[in-house]
Order: sequence, then structure tokens, then C-alpha cells
Amino acid sequence: QVQLQESGGGSVQAGDSLRLSCAASARPFSNSVFGWFRQAPGKAREFVALVRYHGGSPFYADSVKGRFTISRDNPKNIVYLQMDSLKVEDTAVYYCARGSEYTRDQSAYEYWGQGTQVTVAS
Repeated sequence: QVQLQESGGGSVQAGDSLRLSCAASARPFSNSVFGWFRQAPGKAREFVALVRYHGGSPFYADSVKGRFTISRDNPKNIVYLQMDSLKVEDTAVYYCARGSEYTRDQSAYEYWGQGTQVTVAS
């Protein structure tokens, strides 16, 4: 059973940066895909970014493109989400997920973390 643990959330001001981490309890399979999703209060969970564990181009939601960067540290089994130029509308619970398809479709992700809160104040 794979466990994912997010960390790095917090409360910041608009324009600030945060780096989220997602630590996997076991070494991912070579075809694994990691995604970040978020859920704002009163809204459905939405896709943020994804990356293949063993390389390839990442993919971002239009709302975060150019501000967020997804990356991975394979020896440590950690996936990061660097969030720069944060906006109030980025406020949400951020979730890390692992699947085997290169897709933004949440239903394709088999394993999920518990989430970490990000709050951006104006």
C-alpha cells in the first residue's frame, strides 16, 4: 500500500512563495505519474499539475502556468510543487496523488495524500 504525505502548506501574503512536498512511502513504479490537485472552500477539487516520475514534460493547469513548478527528487521519492506569485484564489487544500496515466483526470489516480492547507491573504 503506497502512502503519500504532503507538507509545506501554510499562510502567506499574496505575491509570496511556498514549496509543497509529497513524500511517497515506497519507490514508485517506472510508469508512475504524480499529480497535484487542490480544493478551495465550496468548490470541487481541481487539477493543478502533473509529472511522470521518470522524466518527461510536466503539465499545468492554465491558472497556475508560469507561477507553479512541479519537480521530483527520485532518490528521495519526493515530488515538489513550487508555488510563486501566489494569489488569493490559490487558497485551497492541496493534495498529492499517484497514478499510472498521464492525465489530469482525478479518477485515474489510485493513491492520495491527506492534503495540506494553503491560505493566501491579500
